[in-house]
Formats: sequence, structure tokens, C-alpha cells
Amino acid sequence: MKAMQVIFLTLLSVLAASAQVLKFAKCPKPAVQANFDASKYLGKWYEIMKLPTSFQKGECSIATYSLKSHGVIGVLNSELLDNGTVNSIVGSAKVKDPSEPAKLEVSFFEGSPPGPYWVLSTDYKGHSLVYGCVDYGLFSIELSWILSREPTLSEETVEELHSILSSIGIDVNKMVPTNQNETYCSAMNQ
Repeated sequence: MKAMQVIFLTLLSVLAASAQVLKFAKCPKPAVQANFDASKYLGKWYEIMKLPTSFQKGECSIATYSLKSHGVIGVLNSELLDNGTVNSIVGSAKVKDPSEPAKLEVSFFEGSPPGPYWVLSTDYKGHSLVYGCVDYGLFSIELSWILSREPTLSEETVEELHSILSSIGIDVNKMVPTNQNETYCSAMNQ
């Protein structure tokens, strides 16, 4: 029993140090975008804010979605690292259940389990609110992104999206803004 406690506490320490949002609760089951249309969602999205993640280290983050094949969306995530280099990763997103098309599963590595990418709200032309959560027994890890078709988003829209997150128990004070300054992010456009 003592060995399990040590392993559990070590795992929790690693997760906490990796800047993930860890909760001692099961994942909520929020409502997702009704009548989600993936074809309208394709294209470039700028990251405006996010819950901290262990896998995103840069700024100027952009997600580009394209149609790969029927039912499969190509994912290209790019960010600018502190040393001035662009870091990109390619993956794919698929709908798990056709009756809930706004609940996608994204995978980036062959053989790795897909991660949840749930579109809670989008108008397709201006904003998108994405949420994901993975249960690990007694705790869960939450992910969330506020995206925009432009490098900025009105404060009113951000507050609206924060309200949606707050309604499902997400601490929006843990969200961090993403630098999308045109001068700083110019390397992303080269």
C-alpha cells in the first residue's frame, strides 16, 4: 500500500509540475455545439487563451484544420518557441459518434490514444471554444482553448466563453493568454 501511495504522489507531482490543470473530480459532461458542421470549421484558428498544457511551450499558436478524407480532419498545430523557431505537429481528428459531431478525438502519434476535442461553442467565422478532459481514476486533467479567426477577440466574446466554462466548473482564472502580437509572431508567417 505504501508503494502505491509513493507512486501516486510522484505521478501527481509530475503532473502538477508540467502545468496541466489537475482536478480531484471526474470530468464534467458539458453540452457541445448543436448541429456542428466540420466543413465550416476548417481553416486557420488563432489561439487566444488556453488552460496551461505540458505539450504547448510557445506563443503565436495557430491551428489549421483541413479535410483529409471523409470523416477525417487534418490538424496542423504550430507555435513559436522562445528561441525563434517554429514548432509544428501534424495529426488528425475524427468524430467518435456521428450523433455528436462536435465531440472529436484528436491523435498526433501512431498508436497513442486519441485526446478529446469537444467544440462547446463556435460561430465558425469568429470564435471557437474547445474543451477536453481525461479521467485518471481519482483525478482528471482538463484542457481548454479559446480560438479566433483573427489574432484578437473582443473582450465581450471572451467573457461570454468564460461564462460557458465557468458554468461547467472550469476555473477561468487559470487560463493564460497567448501572445499573438503581429511583430512578435512574424516568424510564423514566413
